Amino acid sequence: MVLYGSFKITISTLGLAVMVSLDDVKQIIGEVLQLGDRIDDFDESTGLLGSVPEFDSMAVVTVIGAIEDNFGIAVDDDEIDGEIFETLGSLYEFVAAKLN
Repeated sequence: MVLYGSFKITISTLGLAVMVSLDDVKQIIGEVLQLGDRIDDFDESTGLLGSVPEFDSMAVVTVIGAIEDNFGIAVDDDEIDGEIFETLGSLYEFVAAKLN
């Protein structure tokens, strides 16, 4: 296992796997939206789009870019819908699925 920034990367004989935790996604949301200590209260069920005032359409674009940069993935436009950004948990599940 190698630490890359705050993310754990597991290298195996099968290739490179990036492990993501809910806290990793939470950290990205907190940084992009500049939520400060408010992010500490977020959990899997916390609503994002339509629930957090800072989480508007521009924030969606910025969060996607940060996720792509942090995890080395590409998110196509046709993969994005409102359900992904419904809760922190749904966004985490999307990122985890993209990495597997």
